[in-house]
Amino acid sequence: MNLNFSAGPSLPHRLALGLLLSVSLIIFDHKFNGFGTTRVYLNSLVSPLQYLANLPGELLNASATQLASHQQLLDENAQLTLQATLMSEELQRMTFLKEENNRLRRLLNSPTKVNTRKLVAELMAVDNNPYSHQIVINKGAINGVFEGQPVLDENGVVGQIMQVSSTNSRVLLIADITHAIPVRVARNNVRLVVTGSGSLDELHIQHVSHSADLQVGDLLLSSGLGKVFPEGYPVAEITSIVRDESRPFSVVRAKPIAQLDRLKYLLLLWTDEEEQSPAEPEDIEL
Repeated sequence: MNLNFSAGPSLPHRLALGLLLSVSLIIFDHKFNGFGTTRVYLNSLVSPLQYLANLPGELLNASATQLASHQQLLDENAQLTLQATLMSEELQRMTFLKEENNRLRRLLNSPTKVNTRKLVAELMAVDNNPYSHQIVINKGAINGVFEGQPVLDENGVVGQIMQVSSTNSRVLLIADITHAIPVRVARNNVRLVVTGSGSLDELHIQHVSHSADLQVGDLLLSSGLGKVFPEGYPVAEITSIVRDESRPFSVVRAKPIAQLDRLKYLLLLWTDEEEQSPAEPEDIEL
């Protein structure tokens, strides 16, 4: 039998000896601080191990913090992008509303007579017939609209009502080849007749003598003759004059003042005769 492990003090004696030694060392260190220097060296020796032991946790915390910050930045960026998109849409809408408001202001500030009844209408449709220039507006007989009624935009004369239904009306533009309007030159009051050419950006002036006092750039105003268009509204501006002595008349072209290709809101006017109806003066309707 091998008795090597049974030699020496027994295990209870060893435990008692160890406890006694430990208590003695604790009392000695507490009373006389005998191991202060040793403790400093031991702490210095163990501190790198403590740093190494804490390193994985610190790395995990740093990674988690970085990931959280990155995700937070992504969320904030997405939120800001959404807000920027919404603000951009609102800005576009505000720009549109501002332009619409300006157009309505210009329309209502057009040079109408002081006591003339007015009615603002909106474009509904454009006639797709290439040989006719007509539009449809959203006002009709229930609004007091009548055939032959003058129609303007914020710049000048657009045309006249040619057909009326209960809730909408058809407008014949001054550019239509069947339309004619008597005008006068603002500079010298020379009276002319402007007819449509079939093109939205050009009008013809018929039967102009070679000696007529006309110049390129002359502004043509409605003359009031014919009892359709009130006097003094801008109609066109002369753009070219060709005086060919081999022809009986000069060839005169003009450009409409009204923006016939960009119509949105229109202004209906009541003539002096129609103002005798029960409608009150200065009746501005939207």
